[in-house]
Amino acid sequence: MADITPTAFITGGSRGIGYGIAQVLIKQGIRLAVTSRSQANADAAAAALNEIKPGFALGLEADVRDLASQQKAIDKLLQQWQRLDYVIANAGVGHFAPIQEMTPQQWQETLDINLTGVFNTVKASLGALKASQGYFISIASLAGTNFFEQGSAYNASKFGLVGFSQAIMLDLRKDGIKVTTIMPGSVATSFGDQEPSEKDRWKIQPEDIGQMVADLIRMPARTLPSKIEVRPTTPGGKTP
Repeated sequence: MADITPTAFITGGSRGIGYGIAQVLIKQGIRLAVTSRSQANADAAAAALNEIKPGFALGLEADVRDLASQQKAIDKLLQQWQRLDYVIANAGVGHFAPIQEMTPQQWQETLDINLTGVFNTVKASLGALKASQGYFISIASLAGTNFFEQGSAYNASKFGLVGFSQAIMLDLRKDGIKVTTIMPGSVATSFGDQEPSEKDRWKIQPEDIGQMVADLIRMPARTLPSKIEVRPTTPGGKTP
């Protein structure tokens, strides 16, 4: 009898939002691969996840900027479990500076990871998702519709990601593949230069995004929430 245990692939899954998603999904009985540009970080995350459900997590080194790297990681997952049901394109980077100070290298890295990286992840996983009638979820940001000072590179990448995700949603639903983009506001992660602290309890927690992903994949097959904005319940700095 064929193994029907669902599997997920999470880019940037060794920490932050990606790891929060992984923690929730593995508790739901979903096997998953978490990727990082560091094999050591991917392995450490997988080891911690396997303490929750032994044998359900795999750590893979992959760079979303490189299509061949993404394809290699997807192939390893398929060799391990022979199916792919859910892809969460979460890997991201943020460089924030006035345009006068933004370097070409910072600009390019932001676009390469936040936008082209999602393109590469889609391209690498399309065949497997079509076979499973699966789900592709991109983690964008409220910065994808709301611009701010010193955000030129980040805004450009996330505005582009929202548009890209909504366009492929229309393309891929013809193949039975669902596509949703989640647009979080402030999330308590180490994204940027600061580590989360007790003062960040008012923010969305990574596992909250994980719960949202779990809820999405349980939606009836006929129903597709294509774009979701999510923000903290209370204004900045006020812990509920």
